[in-house]
Amino acid sequence: MWSSNDDDVISWDTDLLKEGVQAPQVFLVSNFELRRNNVHHLHVTLERELPEHKRDALLFSLANMSLEIIEKKKEAFKLKSGLGCGAAPSLKPERIVSHWEIASVNTSLAYYCSSLTGASDSSMSSVYAYVIMADFLDIKEIKEALQNNNQALAVDKIKKLLKKAANTPLNIGITGESGSGKSSFVNAFRGVDHRDDQAAPTGVVETTTEVRAYPHPSYPNVTLWDLPGIGTTRFPADQYLKHVGFERFDFFIIISDTRFRENDVKLAKEIQKMGKKFYFVRSKVDNDLQNAQRSQRNFDAEQTLALIRENCKEGLLKEGVQAPQVFLLSNFELQRHDFHCLHATLERELPEHKRDALLFAMPNMSLEIIEKKKEAFKSKIPYYAFVSAACAAVPLPGLSVAVDGALIVGVVQQYKTGFALDGPSLQRLADSTGVPLEDLTSVVRSPLSLNTINETFILKLLLQSAAVAGLMLAEEGLKFIPLFGTLVASTLSYKVTEKALLDFLHMLAEDAQNVFKRALRGMNSSV
Repeated sequence: MWSSNDDDVISWDTDLLKEGVQAPQVFLVSNFELRRNNVHHLHVTLERELPEHKRDALLFSLANMSLEIIEKKKEAFKLKSGLGCGAAPSLKPERIVSHWEIASVNTSLAYYCSSLTGASDSSMSSVYAYVIMADFLDIKEIKEALQNNNQALAVDKIKKLLKKAANTPLNIGITGESGSGKSSFVNAFRGVDHRDDQAAPTGVVETTTEVRAYPHPSYPNVTLWDLPGIGTTRFPADQYLKHVGFERFDFFIIISDTRFRENDVKLAKEIQKMGKKFYFVRSKVDNDLQNAQRSQRNFDAEQTLALIRENCKEGLLKEGVQAPQVFLLSNFELQRHDFHCLHATLERELPEHKRDALLFAMPNMSLEIIEKKKEAFKSKIPYYAFVSAACAAVPLPGLSVAVDGALIVGVVQQYKTGFALDGPSLQRLADSTGVPLEDLTSVVRSPLSLNTINETFILKLLLQSAAVAGLMLAEEGLKFIPLFGTLVASTLSYKVTEKALLDFLHMLAEDAQNVFKRALRGMNSSV
């Protein structure tokens, strides 16, 4: 390439040929007036010969030296806005949008968004996540909708997916010998005091005579079934599974308060034959520990528990149960002993789509459980932010704010329920632990936990953050700028929703941790 003034036009073709350069391409350029001479031809040649995925990088780096260049940039922007505003690029059905396509979103747009949000270039890559939602949502129908330029269908599919996940049924059968503590386990798992109206009846004699469902008070899709005691004259072992309708259950928990007997083993083998999972729970170990402490001179709680566990396993092995898993529990103190091991086992062995249903229904018996809930909620935030970004692409005044408000209200309410920070859950915790409700609420710091969640309240909290308020204002104004403005508005809407939900999730998780610690402290002081 030769750089010269206009009066220095010299043909170099002949000299280059003499030097052995085959078919040389020479372009005449003035560095002070790029729009003149051969820069246009140079760009056309580079555009033609560069690999396809690098052409936009060249185009956006070019100065606006002609109307043609500006028009080409416009068309490239148009393609990118199709990604962000509902018109996905024309893709072959088998092709999935890939991560490098985020990088090809033009550099100019990244700089512009950065100036609005104060974010760095690296952090802005997360803002563009919604334009390739199909890349990390392993959901075939959503991918197809985006690939077919059908944003409305994609949003609808995402909403249905979230609703389906929230309503995934989980049915747990609780069985065992009569009087083994089945009903107490049902109540403890659901966080319900045995004196509560929703509690399964308990007593020293067999109180369960029929199959009875006890939905979780906050998650009615999760049901614990209190099954009649196996081995009673009313329910002989050989008819038991048919009587209780075993097909409905995802897994069984077989409970014994002493050693596991012949009927327990028969039941386990029948369950195994039918392809279901079962877990042995040795209940009332708190009673065993108290008895051992009274009768032993050198009492050791861990040794006592290990002996109980080994005795249970040996008995089951003698009866032909292979590799039995036995979990030691106290129904009145679930946070102690093996309940966390039981949860970890269930989490590992349940189908993936049912794990969250189990997790959110679990009582907050440890900081680890609370952290797992937080991570599970966090993983769903991109879905909600994508729906928010899609609605921001519609140029109607106030639409995005209205949608975001309603969406965030619904999600925050899910957080409160999952962390057991809603009023009824806190009252049940107070009843079951004996810690006054006022003491539990005294450690709550976030205004979200103790106030009614509605759109007005959420909007007030959002506007308290100058950064979020600025993003919301910019979003509303930009959406009316054709093409470019709509893309940026969608990007900002994604960021507003993402930031708000992350902030609110962190607040509520911290409150849940504080409430757990206060409840635990109160329970320990009463022992």
